[in-house]
Amino acid sequence: MQDVRSQEEGVAARRAQVLGLSYVDTSKLQKQLYKNVLSATEMYQLKVVPLVADAHNIHFGILTTTAQQTINNLRGRFTDQRLVFSVISDSGFKEYMSLYDPPKKVDYEDISLADDRSSQLIDQVSRTLDQVRPDDMLAYLVQQAYQLKASDIHLECQKENIRVRFRVHGVLHPVAYIGHDKYRHFVASLASAANVYAEATEPQTGHISRAYKLATGEEVTVNLRVETVPSVYGMDAVMRLFNMDLQMLKLENLGLSQKETAVVDDIIQHPTGMVLIVGPTGSGKTTTLYSLINTLNTPQRKIITLEDPVEYNLPGVTQIPVAGQLEGHDFAERLRAVLRLDPDVVMVGEIRDADTAKTALQGALTGHLVLSTFHASSSAAALTRMADMVGINPLFASAIHLVMAQRLVRRLDDTTKQPYEPDEALRAQVQGVLDSLPPGEDKPDISGLKLYKPGSSPQYPFGFSGQLAIREQFQMTAGVQQLLKLPVNQITTESLEAQAVKDGMRTMLQDGVLKAIAGLTTLEEVYRVAG
Repeated sequence: MQDVRSQEEGVAARRAQVLGLSYVDTSKLQKQLYKNVLSATEMYQLKVVPLVADAHNIHFGILTTTAQQTINNLRGRFTDQRLVFSVISDSGFKEYMSLYDPPKKVDYEDISLADDRSSQLIDQVSRTLDQVRPDDMLAYLVQQAYQLKASDIHLECQKENIRVRFRVHGVLHPVAYIGHDKYRHFVASLASAANVYAEATEPQTGHISRAYKLATGEEVTVNLRVETVPSVYGMDAVMRLFNMDLQMLKLENLGLSQKETAVVDDIIQHPTGMVLIVGPTGSGKTTTLYSLINTLNTPQRKIITLEDPVEYNLPGVTQIPVAGQLEGHDFAERLRAVLRLDPDVVMVGEIRDADTAKTALQGALTGHLVLSTFHASSSAAALTRMADMVGINPLFASAIHLVMAQRLVRRLDDTTKQPYEPDEALRAQVQGVLDSLPPGEDKPDISGLKLYKPGSSPQYPFGFSGQLAIREQFQMTAGVQQLLKLPVNQITTESLEAQAVKDGMRTMLQDGVLKAIAGLTTLEEVYRVAG
């Protein structure tokens, strides 16, 4: 720590010399406080601290980022004293501010989910955030988000304040509001940790993986992907939480049915071909992909991944981080270089452009098992989009073995869910979905149909406990391959899906309705997510 501080003081001294200013090493000063010169709030805002002051002289410590206008204003304000300005290090400034504005004892209350009408808890969390240091704000929010099993933390700049919301089980819940002044300090700390710029005018992506210690002494491990975008009232940020427990990344934890498991097991045991996981952001694509990789990860296989960023560290797997700005031809070149390393399995974090898609398909045809994710609304839509990107050739259908689309719905809490009998219109709607199931699929008898709605309990106030996936598995049957031989402009999502259902595919909507009938979720959840 002493070496780090010495290096920082050396940097501050050199910057002062470049700016033509004097420099003071505050680590060697006996610190005295002069509280009648400036308030603590002014010191924070102006980035200025009095080092020595008497009736005739004031010696101010400033940072290299202190504005010249601030220095001019202080000269005009203290006309009866002789003013001297010297550069000090950031650590020196923080040491002085910890004396002028000592940290207050904070009780970190656990956050619980509240609806929009319950403002007492939100006010309480907002007061807590207002009292703590910027680093503690991040650690506290992440700690609470982990406890609530949230997937994201959203920081949204509004005219009056900054709204903090957690996405829990796919739904956003407000938890606090932060003032703009406090948020500026928080953003500076967040930007520094994530290696992004607090004043950037373009969207940015960063990553934080480190341990923070709260003022209580409790240590919090933070592993986040940070996405920022400038908005009208400031920099909005979304922080995606990563669960580091590799034991959870197993196929048996994905909730696959026996039939779905058999399909996946058969596909991933093939030495070649492509498997695509399809869905929007937050649909569990990455978890499914990593679970497949974890299952394939044996001493007999060489596995290489290209990721932006690397979200989970998998022992025994060669993981290559790829910068977000590396697109198109450059990314495809990187993928071609990976294929030359003779891997058995290649994982591409996401296929975003035609060049990468073509290279991945070529890899699937030349002796590699290629796994990737793709943004599309359904499996059939993914195939039509892919066909538009790369064009149709005789080998296109041969390369892709499985397209698995998925969404996440909230799982009902079994102890509080409430059964009800649907009316005739809803019963007819459910019957219509069941009638469209593939030939040979077992159709439940809905003569005495009971559906379920959420109840409420102190532990699960909204009646849901966790999430489950609704899926469809699109396989390259002979009928689908025949359709893919048509010209691109004659291939439609509807015709592909109809053929896949005819050949035995259960759609996401059908899968969701069956899970609602089984009491795992609500029909409203299925329609909210699957349409």
